[in-house]
Amino acid sequence: MPSKDEILQWISDNPTQTSKRDIARAFGIKGAARIDLKRLLKELEAEGHLQKRKKTYRDPDKLPPVAVLQVAEVTPDGDLMARAMEWQGEGDAPLVSIVARASDPAMAPGDRILARLTAVQGETYQYEGRLIRRIGTNPLKLLGVFRKRTEGGRIVPIDKGDGKEWEVLGDATGGAKDGELVEAEQAGPKGRMGLPRARVVQRLGDPTAPKAVSLIAIHQHGIPDDFPDEVIAEADKMKPAGLKGRDDLRDMPLITIDPADARDHDDACWAHADDDPKNEGGHVIWVAIADVAHYVTSGSALDREARKRGNSSYFPDRVVPMLPDRLSGDLCSLHEGVPRACIAVRMQINAFGEKIGHRFVRGLMRSPASLNYREVQEAMDGAPNEKCAPLMDDVIRPLYAAHEALKQARKTRQPLELELPERKVELSDEGEVLSVNFTDRLDAHKLIEEFMVLANVAAAETLIAKKSPLLFRVHEEPPPEKLDSLREVAEAAGLVLAKGQVLKTAHLNALLRAAQDTDHAEQINMSTLRAMTQAYYAPSNFGHFGLALQAYAHFTSPIRRYADLIVHRALISAHGWGEDGLSHDDQERLDGTAAHISDTERRSMMAERDTNDRYLAAFLSERVGDEFTGRISGVAKFGAFVRLDETGADGLIPVRSLGREFFNFDRDAATLTGSDTGVEIGLGQRVTVRLAEAAPVTGGLALDLISIDGKAMPKSGSGRRGRPVKRQLTKAKRKSDKAKRKVKRRR
Repeated sequence: MPSKDEILQWISDNPTQTSKRDIARAFGIKGAARIDLKRLLKELEAEGHLQKRKKTYRDPDKLPPVAVLQVAEVTPDGDLMARAMEWQGEGDAPLVSIVARASDPAMAPGDRILARLTAVQGETYQYEGRLIRRIGTNPLKLLGVFRKRTEGGRIVPIDKGDGKEWEVLGDATGGAKDGELVEAEQAGPKGRMGLPRARVVQRLGDPTAPKAVSLIAIHQHGIPDDFPDEVIAEADKMKPAGLKGRDDLRDMPLITIDPADARDHDDACWAHADDDPKNEGGHVIWVAIADVAHYVTSGSALDREARKRGNSSYFPDRVVPMLPDRLSGDLCSLHEGVPRACIAVRMQINAFGEKIGHRFVRGLMRSPASLNYREVQEAMDGAPNEKCAPLMDDVIRPLYAAHEALKQARKTRQPLELELPERKVELSDEGEVLSVNFTDRLDAHKLIEEFMVLANVAAAETLIAKKSPLLFRVHEEPPPEKLDSLREVAEAAGLVLAKGQVLKTAHLNALLRAAQDTDHAEQINMSTLRAMTQAYYAPSNFGHFGLALQAYAHFTSPIRRYADLIVHRALISAHGWGEDGLSHDDQERLDGTAAHISDTERRSMMAERDTNDRYLAAFLSERVGDEFTGRISGVAKFGAFVRLDETGADGLIPVRSLGREFFNFDRDAATLTGSDTGVEIGLGQRVTVRLAEAAPVTGGLALDLISIDGKAMPKSGSGRRGRPVKRQLTKAKRKSDKAKRKVKRRR
C-alpha cells in the first residue's frame, strides 16, 4: 500500500489519471486491498490534502470543444449516444448526443469517433456532437463532376492530368445529379468495368457555385487535403501529456484571445506588474504556446506530413490543417479548463516597454478562459460580459497596462506602419456569400500581436545565445529599383521620400503619415507594400526590415506553421528538456526545409487569394450593371485595375472598353494616356465604374469607366490616330470571314 505522500505525488505528476481505478492500477492494488486504498483517499480528503489537489490538478467537469468519443448506445428513438474517452471529472462521463448528417457513415455501439462538441441544457444529455471522422478509418477522397448513368454513374476528377474515372453504384450516389460537383470517398475494390468504386459523401452542386470555390483552389494549387492512414493512426494513438518533466503552470490565468471563429488556440498570455524593486513601473509578460513538438517528433509520420504541408491554409468556409484534428483541434489546442502541454516564455519589460530579460520553461497549463478579440475589447471599453467580468482586475487590465508600455517601445523602434484593411468574407451554411466587410483593428488585436512579436524575438535571441541551429524569419530591405519607383509615385502625389541615405522604416513611416487622410493614402500604402521584398525562412539571420528587428524567429504558431515547430525543437534541445528536440536530420536539411516551407506559404497565399477573388465575383455577379466608386490600383498595357471601395475587390478596365482612341502606356509613370483626348489614367485616381461582367469561375471582374476624378470620360475624336482607317477595318473583316470558311470546311 502506498503512503499518503506517494499518492499525492502520483496525482501531482499524472493530472489526467486521478481516478481511484487509475491510482489502484499505478500501485498494483487489487482485490480486497482496494478497501484500504479507499480509506486512505478518504483520510486525505478529510485532512484537506486531496481536496486541494483536486482543485489544483484535476480537470474541471466539462469536455473540450473537440474530443474522442466512444459510441455507447442507440436509443429507442434511433439517436446515438456517446461518452468521452478522456474524462477527469466527478462521476460518469457526460452523455453526448451525436447529431448525424446525411453524409455521415453509419455508426454502431463501440465505434470510436472524433467529434466537435457543443454544450446543451435542458436535455437528458449534456452535449451535442458532430462527427469530424471515425477513428481508424481514413478512406481516399476525391473531388469531381458526377455523370449520371442508367444505374449509378461515374465521377470525373477535376484534377488536371487525372484521367481516371470512378464508378459509383446506384445506392452510393447520395442523390447527386448529372453535372454536379461532388466530394466522394473510395468505397471498395474495382468493379466490373475495371474502375475503382467511390461513394458520394457530399453534393457541392454547381461547380461554379460558391461552396465549390475553396475546394477547386485547394486542388488547383496542389495543397494536400487528405492525411495518409499512417498519419491518422499515429495521431489517434496520442495521449495527453502529464506533468512529468514540466513546470506546473496550471494556477496561472493564461487566457487565449482569438477571433470568434478560430479553429484552434495555440497561444495564451498573462501579464502583471513586476514586483522587482529594480524595475519600477515594469511588467512581467507570460506567453504560453502549445507544445506540438511533444506529439510531432522528428522523423515520425506526423512530422513528414507536417513538413510536406508546411503550414495550414485558411479559407472562408474551411481550413486545411497542417496537423490532423486529434492534434490541431484537440491535444495541441489550449482549450478552456483543460490541462495542456506548453512551452512558455516569461519576459520582463521596463516602464518604457523594453525587454530587459526573459527565460523559457516547458510546462503544463490550464487556461481559465477562451475569449475573442471583440469581447475583450468591449470589456476594456466598460461593457464586460459574464466571462470577462471576473477577469478584469487580475487578467485583462494588466494585459492592457503591459501593452501600453510596449507601445512606447514600438514607437521608438518604428516598425513599418502600413494601413491595409483586411477583407472578411462571411458565408451562409450553404456557402453563399452573405457579406464582404473590412475587419476592425481593435486594441485587443494589437496587444496580442505585440506579445507574439516579443516572444518571437525572445526565441531567436535565446537560440542565438545558445548557438543552436534554427530557422529565422527573414525580411530583407527593398531593392533600389523598387525604391526608385516608390519615390516617383510619392513625387507625383506631391510627397517626398528621403534619398541618399540608408533607408529605415522610419523614413517610410514619415511618407505614410504625410499621405494619411489625403486622396493619396491608399495609393502610397499599396505602393509601399509593392516595394517590399517578400519575407521568407532561412537558417541564416539577415534581420527583419519590416519589423525593424535584428533577429526574428517564428515561435508562436506551431499548430499551423512548420517553422515554429523547428524553433520549438531547437529550444527543447538547447535547454535539455528531452529527446524530442532538434534531430541530426532536422539540422542537416534546414536549408531545404526553409526553401520548401517558404514555397508552401506562398502556395497557400495564392490559393487563399484566388478563393477570395472567386467569392467576391460570386457576390457581385447579381449586381452586373451597377455603378461603384473606387481607385486606380494598377496600370498595365492592356488596361487599368480598380479597387472598389465597397468590397475591396479588384476589377479590370480593359483598354478596348475605353473607346476607339489609342492609349499610350508609360511603364515608368504607370499611366495610360489617350492619343486623341489626352485623358490620363494613373495610380490613385478616383473613378466611378460600371460592373460589366463578374465571372465566379475565374474570380475576374470586368469594369466600364464612367468618370475619373469626378469628370465624365471624354469621347474620343474621329481622327486617324484615334481609330483604325476604313481600309484596315475591311481587311480585318475579310480575314475573319476567311477563317470562318476554313473552320466550316474542316467540320
